[in-house]
Amino acid sequence: MNSITYAEPLFLYLLAVIPAMIAFYILRQHKATASLRMPGLQPFAEAGTTFRHYLRHILFAFRTIAVTLLIIVLARPQASDKFQDISTEGIDIVLTLDISGSMLARDFRPDRLEASKNVATEFISGRPYDRMGLVVFSGESFTQCPLTTDHAVLINLLQEIQSGMIEDGTAIGMGLATAVNRIKDSEAKSKVIILLTDGVNNRGEIAPATAAGIAKTYGIRVYTIGVGTQGMAPYPVQTPYGIQYQDMPVEIDEAILREIAQTTGGKYFRATDNDKLVQVYSEIDKLEKSKIDVRQFNRKEEKYLLPALIAFCLLALEILVRNTIFRNLT
Repeated sequence: MNSITYAEPLFLYLLAVIPAMIAFYILRQHKATASLRMPGLQPFAEAGTTFRHYLRHILFAFRTIAVTLLIIVLARPQASDKFQDISTEGIDIVLTLDISGSMLARDFRPDRLEASKNVATEFISGRPYDRMGLVVFSGESFTQCPLTTDHAVLINLLQEIQSGMIEDGTAIGMGLATAVNRIKDSEAKSKVIILLTDGVNNRGEIAPATAAGIAKTYGIRVYTIGVGTQGMAPYPVQTPYGIQYQDMPVEIDEAILREIAQTTGGKYFRATDNDKLVQVYSEIDKLEKSKIDVRQFNRKEEKYLLPALIAFCLLALEILVRNTIFRNLT
């Protein structure tokens, strides 16, 4: 990225001379008086004002611009190019998100699913050097986005997630297994899965404990998050009059989520509201921080030649015009 800096910026204070020059020139024009006395102006009655009379001020304009440019030359403008050489430890992360119907419960603002998506978006944006992917699950699971460094695409796909995209249910084991399958062949030094759910495993052909054992085999750490308030929460219920919300007990299989985290060397978190969910992702962010080494290089190029050439050309032009076109007016 190019930016202009000055090696001798103190010389720029000399630019304060320019307004003084302009003020002096205007004052001098107002005080100008005739040096030749005539008995009358009759001989000049028909003499009109020529274009040279109006254009005489161009000489002062040339001089003013030239002085301005010469002051800039004294300040030595330089173009600075900055380069960054960034190396990272390499962390691959797969977000695994429950999108079952219960994620529409209103104990979070506006609901569990939207709150989870918003916090996950901030988490993704804060880790620009990591590869990330996205797996969603309910009654079954699928990969919404494979591992990628294009976080803009990942965030767009995350925002498109809606409950009801796939058959309802809570297949925690299948969601975890799909995430493991996506990250197991990664060559990153650190492989992480963040699994978020609000229920109890009740679907799928793979048990959560089995999926956790597979993750451990491939050296994958799993951080599990249980989402839901303590006690009762307003869940959406289909009625003959449409969707209505009824208070129902919050049931999260914390035992299996703790087991998954313990088996893989991760950690279990419980998020009971929006703020706690933000804190959970913040803690995971600290636990899995990329090691970044940044080396910065600066290259500076002198840029005084062009303004110097323009200034000298203007001064030469002023001298030429003053002694030719405006010779009789100066």
